[in-house]
Amino acid sequence: MNRSAFLGPILILLGVFLFLKGDVSFTSGSMFAYFWPTLFVIPIGVFFHWMYFFILQRRGSGVLVPGGILLTAGIVCQISTLFDIWSLMWPGFMLAVAIGLFELYWFGGRNRYLLIPINILAVMSLLFFAVFSIGSLFSALFHNNSIIAIGLIVVGGIMMMMRNRG
Repeated sequence: MNRSAFLGPILILLGVFLFLKGDVSFTSGSMFAYFWPTLFVIPIGVFFHWMYFFILQRRGSGVLVPGGILLTAGIVCQISTLFDIWSLMWPGFMLAVAIGLFELYWFGGRNRYLLIPINILAVMSLLFFAVFSIGSLFSALFHNNSIIAIGLIVVGGIMMMMRNRG
């Protein structure tokens, strides 16, 4: 593998991170604090996938379950750490288990009974993502109760005007 093909995306991501978080100093402590998932969790997940595809020659699909879980959980942790959105990203851990099981289903024997927990976990995860994301969005937009009060007054006035006409 070409060294520039590996280091190029890492340098781009580091530059984007420094651009977005300009006040971060380059110390080993801050690097570990922000990039511990990329340094420790994601490589283990990639290792399990590499082991399945290259060492085991697509035998032993059971290694994909921890590989998928660790890779997905590492990505969720990295996004949460960089943007400090742990309260929004926690359903990603349920999605991580669903992805690990789905890899076992896809590359394994296609046991259809695996689809039951996969679908339950995936739907719950996406539902929680939607509920907490929308809730966070509404709380950010309507942080001031006076906006809600004005909206209620306007809607109530319109309803009263429509009733008098009909």
